[in-house]
Amino acid sequence: MRIVTTALLAWLATLQPAQADVYISVSASGAYVLSNVHRPGRQYQRVVAEPGLVATRPELVTGKPYAELIAAAAKANDLPEALLHAVVQAESRYDANARSGAGAMGLMQLMPDTAKELGVSNALDPAANLDGGARYLKRMMKLFDNDIALAVAAYNAGPDAVLSRGRVIPPFAETQRYVPEVLRHYRLLRGE
Repeated sequence: MRIVTTALLAWLATLQPAQADVYISVSASGAYVLSNVHRPGRQYQRVVAEPGLVATRPELVTGKPYAELIAAAAKANDLPEALLHAVVQAESRYDANARSGAGAMGLMQLMPDTAKELGVSNALDPAANLDGGARYLKRMMKLFDNDIALAVAAYNAGPDAVLSRGRVIPPFAETQRYVPEVLRHYRLLRGE
């Protein structure tokens, strides 16, 4: 079995650059399992690492509005800084006073009930909004096993919309546009 695993890893190394981390584990039946998702509580070994998975090219975010506040919120919530920038870009285009017709407010467009639940008393305060939005995004990342696309979809449409459809991106036109926009901006800020 070691020969098969070694051959598989050698073959993977010859392919084009990886688009995601690849992990290997052993299932309860003794079979080898390859996955691009590291699920908490399971033992994995990373065999292929995506270049710059959480790295942000500093020169790409330094000049952005609220860069220091976003960096602090990202660090406090163990999130990629580029991901927070991508969400802020998609949600408000860095307008701290942005308001949606549905009532969402601020840089990360927190809904009033969500802001209240997160303890954000002033959703138009950039620091409070970024902190609350980052905590909520981190909650979505945990709920969806660090699957960024599903976490971002849940941030936009709500976690129930993703869960009730079997953990897929909901078919709402807004969410179908939103997720690729965030992911595209996230990749750009990582220098991809």
